[in-house]
Amino acid sequence: MAKKRKKKLNSKFVAFIALGLAMAMLLAVGREIMTTLQLRKQMAEAKEKLAQMQEENELLVEEKTKLQDPDYVESYARSNYMFSKDGEQIFFLPDKTDKKKNESNK
Repeated sequence: MAKKRKKKLNSKFVAFIALGLAMAMLLAVGREIMTTLQLRKQMAEAKEKLAQMQEENELLVEEKTKLQDPDYVESYARSNYMFSKDGEQIFFLPDKTDKKKNESNK
């Protein structure tokens, strides 16, 4: 009887250890899955940011190329910084939105 009892105790102990190992393995696999999902999300965000940066780079290269042209530089300076040619006068005309604001204030 003592042998049966000892055998039963050993089998329970082995089952308990096996259950513990199985749970530890499941926990480890779960962590790895979560890490993989987080890395995939980071990868997608990085790819999106890369695409935006490449688009911005293309625009900047295009702008750099345009700035090599003296005519473009002149027209850019005239439109954005109100530069004028010698003897030229600049008149400021109100925008359509400014007209609407003035009419609504009356």
